[in-house]
Amino acid sequence: MTLHWRGLGSGLVVVTLAAGSAAAQQVDPRLERLDSVTRPIVAALVDSARATALPTEPLVQRALEGATKRAAADRIVAAVRRLALDLGHARDALGPTTSPPELAAAAAALRAGAPPAILTELRRLRRESLTVPLAVLTDLVASGVPVDSAAAAVLSLAAKSRDTDLVEFRRAVERDIALGAPPASATAAAAAVTAAAVQVNAGARQQRPGRP
Repeated sequence: MTLHWRGLGSGLVVVTLAAGSAAAQQVDPRLERLDSVTRPIVAALVDSARATALPTEPLVQRALEGATKRAAADRIVAAVRRLALDLGHARDALGPTTSPPELAAAAAALRAGAPPAILTELRRLRRESLTVPLAVLTDLVASGVPVDSAAAAVLSLAAKSRDTDLVEFRRAVERDIALGAPPASATAAAAAVTAAAVQVNAGARQQRPGRP
């Protein structure tokens, strides 16, 4: 059969699966957990991602997650295809040299509702890895913070904050929400506190005498 798949952020990928052709391909042995209908389709999607230099491990893990949950074949295929699309869109937004962990985190942020332009702006602002900032953004949205509020806060902290600062910021937001604060207000307040702390810490590091 022929599976038409729009994706990977750069056009139309056509995957052709002939009956029995999966046996001739080198399939990740972990995909043996999938049924005989799902396995060749997922394997073809993984192969297409590999051919375009996208990370394949997230796709395999998504398929295995579906198998563990005993999801229907069409739902597993749809989930893997959707993730491959998100990985492609993430690379389009962040650039071709983006690391696999960054792409996986960016795909999750896109799925949470972050626009691609936010990813591009985050890349412009931050020289360090984007994995933690993107994960924080996704976690905030999962905690009930509106996407625009979460994105604005992460962008405001991205340039100067370390990963540990961002993780502590996320914890502060989640703590305040648990205590009853509105998610958007909790995010804005925690971002202001974090930005001030980062500024103070940066000043202290600059004043620290260097070694002779």
